[in-house]
Amino acid sequence: MPLPFPAPLAPYAERADRTRGRLVEEPVSQTRTPFQRDRDRIIHCVAFRRLKHKTQVFVFHEGDHYRTRLTHSLEVSQIARSLCRLLKLDEDLGELVALSHDIGHPPFGHTGEDVLEDCMKDHGGFDHNAQTLRVLTKLERRHALYDGLNLTWESLEGAVKHNGPLAGPLAEERARNKGHVHAPPLPAALAEYAEAHDLWLHTYPSLEAQIAAIADDIAYNNHDTDDGLRAGLFSFADALDVPLIGEALHKARSEWPDAPQGIQIAEAVSFLIGRMVMDVFEEAQRRLAELNPQSADEVRLAKRPMVAFSDALEPEVTQLRSFLFERMYRHYKVNRARSQAKRVIRELFDLFTAEPEVLPPEWFARQEGKDADGRARAVCDYIAGMTDRYAIEEHRKLFDMERWFTT
Repeated sequence: MPLPFPAPLAPYAERADRTRGRLVEEPVSQTRTPFQRDRDRIIHCVAFRRLKHKTQVFVFHEGDHYRTRLTHSLEVSQIARSLCRLLKLDEDLGELVALSHDIGHPPFGHTGEDVLEDCMKDHGGFDHNAQTLRVLTKLERRHALYDGLNLTWESLEGAVKHNGPLAGPLAEERARNKGHVHAPPLPAALAEYAEAHDLWLHTYPSLEAQIAAIADDIAYNNHDTDDGLRAGLFSFADALDVPLIGEALHKARSEWPDAPQGIQIAEAVSFLIGRMVMDVFEEAQRRLAELNPQSADEVRLAKRPMVAFSDALEPEVTQLRSFLFERMYRHYKVNRARSQAKRVIRELFDLFTAEPEVLPPEWFARQEGKDADGRARAVCDYIAGMTDRYAIEEHRKLFDMERWFTT
């Protein structure tokens, strides 16, 4: 049976039939391409299911309709597939990078990441992209012959560096463009894996991975706006004056003046996603025409990404991000949840490192016989894999004395 390789693809697209392969060689599937198989492994893994109860901004119990890491990842994958289709790229690779991009996030969104980064600063650091690699190559245990999911080189490369180069001159340039003096050192999890498997950390990733990264940007800017409006963290009137979303809201209100405000918000978000997608598509076409790459590796070796917002749209996207940061991510109600989340993660980490005997047996075994860095990494892996509600429940079991004496 011939494999269902997608065609026709652009010359600069990744080709599943030309994959660099897997670290552990396996028989070829008779029904799926290597990238389709990778996507399916991600969908079926435990870490992907846990995203259902990991937050974007709101803690899991605050409402059933707010985004979680799982629903966000599905929305990112939809946008990524659309852009890959427009540019004649491998949709399966774009989709799997989108689906896997948040698998390494700890509970409580970026708050959890900030706390674990501080907890691990003397033990090799913490970074959610590096943790994603750790999950995909070590922590998921579903196969007899190897730890992890044994994904293809292209899938792992995209998951790790979809946001750009992580080492070398291009990483330094990227850091300077963000206002930093130097690029951060490679997280320990990445440096360790790089010794066994070279993922070209000094280059840009494939176009499919670049598309997954910008699809993430498009999704969270629009959907955090949607969630923020519906949660009342800022008003419809406030948003009318913000670039991009204000224009979309004005358009929705003028076209559907009698519709309920919730419908106007949904129409505005739909319009804005479409506008951003078309802007990225046209800008990518322009950059690709200038470079004229004839292979996926020519895209990797380029001096700048091929997928980006246009110069006209980028400043407005930046203003929208700033608005969301001030009015949503730092809203006092969100700050209160952040404050509680910080205490939960910090206290769990301190207790597990001081008294590892209270860890579940599997995790106690993982840290036995290791040095301080190894013990801290095992605790970090355990906490990073938790959902919001599991972290809260673990904290209650270990710190709520009244609950302990009455159960």
